Amino acid sequence: MSNAPASVCTSAEGRAIAQRMEQFVRNVIIPYEADPRRDAHGPTDGLVQEMRAKAREHGLLTPHIRPDGSHLSHQDTAIILRASGLSMLGPLAVNVAAPDEGNMFLLGRMAGPEQKARFLEPLVAGHARSAFLMTEPATEGGAGSDPSMMLTTARPDGNHWVVNGRKAFITGMAGASVGIVMARSEEGATMFLVNLPMDGIRIERVLDTMDSSMPGGHAIVVLDNVRIPADQMLGHSGEGFKYAQVRLAPARLTHCMRWHGAATRAQEIATEYAVRRQAFGKPLIDHEGVGFMLADNLMDLKQAELMIDWCAGVLDSGAPGTIESSMAKVSVSEALFRVADRCVQVMGGTGISGDTIVEQVFREIRAFRIYDGPTEVHKWSLAKKIKRDTVTKIGLR
Repeated sequence: MSNAPASVCTSAEGRAIAQRMEQFVRNVIIPYEADPRRDAHGPTDGLVQEMRAKAREHGLLTPHIRPDGSHLSHQDTAIILRASGLSMLGPLAVNVAAPDEGNMFLLGRMAGPEQKARFLEPLVAGHARSAFLMTEPATEGGAGSDPSMMLTTARPDGNHWVVNGRKAFITGMAGASVGIVMARSEEGATMFLVNLPMDGIRIERVLDTMDSSMPGGHAIVVLDNVRIPADQMLGHSGEGFKYAQVRLAPARLTHCMRWHGAATRAQEIATEYAVRRQAFGKPLIDHEGVGFMLADNLMDLKQAELMIDWCAGVLDSGAPGTIESSMAKVSVSEALFRVADRCVQVMGGTGISGDTIVEQVFREIRAFRIYDGPTEVHKWSLAKKIKRDTVTKIGLR
């Protein structure tokens, strides 16, 4: 990665952090990939905290947020998070992993001073993990890709709100200390901040899923008469969807950044394998069927990088970037999945084994095509915009 020219829109500050980040991940974090401290859902919190201590020592913990609370540009963040993603442990180690990164972004913009001190500061310091409780079980007709279907309710009761409902696929819930709960009041979708564990909030079960890089996994959560003080509402009742939009586009894009780093690493591993491995009298890479796959990967990685940088520039302009982030999420997730799939194919039996991280990268990026909005939902949304714009242009009613 270090040989690639830096974007002209990045700052010297961002480029310096990205360079240090790459060296830190390659030299300090990648060796942890052999560490056995993990369960079926991801690294243990003990392992995460040990790596974060190393990140603090190197001045790289939560690197995209300055000490005064201001954020680097999205374009600077892109080169830093791509470098962090060179190991799937990297984003956890430097505190830029999902869902914490998106939750920090949201709280930094929408929380009040007391809420920031209580809920945001422990996240930025890397001492706590968080969960975003919005998605609901499909079997009950709850909110998924369509958040307007939300069934979880919130009703006022004196100086508290009482929340009831069930949530599904809540990433990082087991072990989280901070929760952002989305519920439906009479005014509409509303967000609340809670410290975890909390009376009335119970993990029903942690799902078995194909990905295994996120501590706490993805949980089904029951909210049973949860009493939340009124001063823990984020903003105002009924404005939850508006606040979710603040988080949405940047969080979609940071997913793309991190997984771009992982796919880049998979390409490095597959390329080295193809250069070393002999078959039919010559290195694998000299067989066109293999060499062409690696060439296609190179092009997909570059196109994904350009889409990320373009969308980051849109966000840096102050635009909401909703449409642009949908386009980036689809094109990048699909391109990176092609990259990971080809890497597995190039490496044959080794590619489907746990001897390298390539097999895990494949699984993780396959899951990425679904979370933060499946490809098909984003395409449907884009098609609606195309129709709307065209109807306006040609004057149809």
